[in-house]
Amino acid sequence: MIRFDHVTVTYPGHTRPVLHDVNLHLVEGELVLVVGRTGSGKSTLLQAINGLVPHFTGGTLIGDVSIDGRSTSTHPPRELADLVGVVPQDPASGFVADTVEEELAFGMECLGLRPDVMRRRVEETLDLLGLAELRNRPLLTLSAGQQQRVAIGAVLAAHPKVLVLDEPTSALDPGAAEEILSALQRLVHDLGMTVVMAEHRLERVVQYADRIIVVPGDAQPLLIGTPQEVMREAPIAPPVVELGRIAGWTPLPLSVRDARRAAGPLRALLVGQPPPLRAVPTHTANDTLVEAVDLTVRYGSHSALRGISLSVHRGEVVALMGRNGAGKSTLLNAMVGLRTGDSGRITTNGKDSSTLKGTELLQSVGLVPQVPGDLLEATTVADECRAADRDAHVEHGTARALLALLAPEILDSTHPRDLSEGQRLLLALAVVLAARPPLLLLDEPTRGLDYPTKLRLAVVLRDLASAGHGILLATHDVELAAEVATRVIVLAEGEIVADGTTADVVVSSPMFAPQVAKVLAPHPWLTVSDVIATIGPLILRTHAPISGGAVG
Repeated sequence: MIRFDHVTVTYPGHTRPVLHDVNLHLVEGELVLVVGRTGSGKSTLLQAINGLVPHFTGGTLIGDVSIDGRSTSTHPPRELADLVGVVPQDPASGFVADTVEEELAFGMECLGLRPDVMRRRVEETLDLLGLAELRNRPLLTLSAGQQQRVAIGAVLAAHPKVLVLDEPTSALDPGAAEEILSALQRLVHDLGMTVVMAEHRLERVVQYADRIIVVPGDAQPLLIGTPQEVMREAPIAPPVVELGRIAGWTPLPLSVRDARRAAGPLRALLVGQPPPLRAVPTHTANDTLVEAVDLTVRYGSHSALRGISLSVHRGEVVALMGRNGAGKSTLLNAMVGLRTGDSGRITTNGKDSSTLKGTELLQSVGLVPQVPGDLLEATTVADECRAADRDAHVEHGTARALLALLAPEILDSTHPRDLSEGQRLLLALAVVLAARPPLLLLDEPTRGLDYPTKLRLAVVLRDLASAGHGILLATHDVELAAEVATRVIVLAEGEIVADGTTADVVVSSPMFAPQVAKVLAPHPWLTVSDVIATIGPLILRTHAPISGGAVG
């Protein structure tokens, strides 16, 4: 179905190719997972499948890419639209209609399908992706996760033979992600569709993949194999695989179910062993950085927030979780004055949030939004960092030093729009942190980030909290919350339904529990590092695997 024959892709201004001599054959009815470091070339590989590389992105492609016998060198993307559907990292960038239903129909109109066929497929797609209640909603009023489902639906409605997705679950809550992945499974197994997806959140998708392609970057050869083959040696792996490695389980588990079957001896070893203590900062009224009291925010007749009362203090890392559309982004926007409450009040750094302007705003609170590119205006990374220093009235080089810590691979001369989604997020974070705001708000901060970069971000967040900053991050990344959060708040339908320490809230939640907590339940361990800190010395002394036998 998909063939790459000796494909090399080089972009202008780059001395070495992004992809070098790639040979690849993907057959009909496969679900193929593409993984690799942020900026390694995953998006380039995906965009080459329908000819966006090089027809729209520029650069030079040597070799040949063919889809069901059609070569992308002689067939531009418009002539492959009936074969290949593409959902980009930023789904809203591809919207052309006003409402959900119109967006689902637009692609089919372009292909000239009959109205009765279009109507039937729209209804099927609405049901498949749980969008029926949103059919008449304007696209601009949807949350990022809802927009992502619409973008996937708009492509699926055209019934392509090949579906290409770039970070399809990055903005979805765990439940919505499971629904999308289940739908993709049905398309692969029941309809023979070939699905190629790039995804950093391996814990969500690795168990569904037929094959994995690792793009190492720096023009190195691709690593291709089954999930079991690749995960045995891959430098990046989900928590269940890491847990299997340290426990010596064979074969390595790819899912929570497989890991629980092998984890009996490990759970027995943990009986009576307390998990590592997490420092929960004590605070006084003077430590309060932001406070909401009975806050209500409406969009027309829809209440996005209903009577919200909460506060965030110095030294806290608070994870704000909940389904897509629960009101997380609205709450963050209200804290920086981008949304005005219809009732109640919200104060940031002791002042009404809506009154903070200019430098006072920058030095009181920093927000990195879901679309970090909205903060970036300059034509080079270096200019962006200089502008951030100037606006924050800080020493020259402050923002650039922060970026070097977060993403040392980013070059000064690169245009921000040429960065990957994850790299743009890290640049926006460096820009915001340059002012050293006491309160930092992050909206989906790990979207587009690989595991090593996410770990670097976690270190930065912990260091900021130790230095007295308060951090509120809206996230669907349960593994990040398990790593860094001292407290978790769960929103549902605009209301707070849970607020407590991370372990108290997530361990008992089927939706928001991290993989390690699910494997080792009822023991309250959250991360692989927690387990290593507790039993690592024992494993090293005995050199014996903690194994319950084969998984299966």
